[in-house]
Amino acid sequence: MQITEIYKSVQGESTHAGLLCVFVRLTGCNLRCSWCDSEYTFQGGCKMETQAVLDEVRRLSPGGGLVEITGGEPMLQEREVVPLMQQLLHDGYQVLLETSGERPLARVPAGVVKIVDVKCPNSGEGGTFCEENLESLSPQDEIKFVLSNRADYDFALEFTRRHNLAARVNAVLFSPVFRKDATGARDSSHCQLDPQELAEWMIADDAPARLGLQLHKFVWDPAVKGV
Repeated sequence: MQITEIYKSVQGESTHAGLLCVFVRLTGCNLRCSWCDSEYTFQGGCKMETQAVLDEVRRLSPGGGLVEITGGEPMLQEREVVPLMQQLLHDGYQVLLETSGERPLARVPAGVVKIVDVKCPNSGEGGTFCEENLESLSPQDEIKFVLSNRADYDFALEFTRRHNLAARVNAVLFSPVFRKDATGARDSSHCQLDPQELAEWMIADDAPARLGLQLHKFVWDPAVKGV
């Protein structure tokens, strides 16, 4: 499979935020979100056999632990990534899959926690989520909406309520967009949507969701990669 990077850091998002995690970042994405912070994954990387990826994960986190399969869009390499996830589960790892939900998710192994990033209108990729994937969700999975303005928030709230997501999955996450050019200060001034404003909207609407912040962008310079 084509791999951009494999590294160990602190999980910055989802309900697993704050935990040590090995990230396996695959190369390639078929979407072009306006706020994307991982455009360096669109091309390049290096070809690695499944065994080589497993060996690197085991070196970084021997004996188990948390592993996230991310990208880019990892499900573009479904033929290789599904057996990888199966083997990681077999080896005792807790496996997260970060995906847009634009690709079919039915073949994702049952033990994998799917973190599905449903694209909002201002991403430029609204409407790409395959609603058939709702039937592939399990109570351990999570749905994430990355929000840049009120229109994105209104979309996320309506989608969450219409599909009764809070009853389908472990968590629904509303997260403000970080600016692509963010660097230097490690604070919320880099967010396109003020987290305080988002929190106030959620309180006013009694939103069935959790406020999510990208923890790693407050720990390290937001421009730093591989953390």
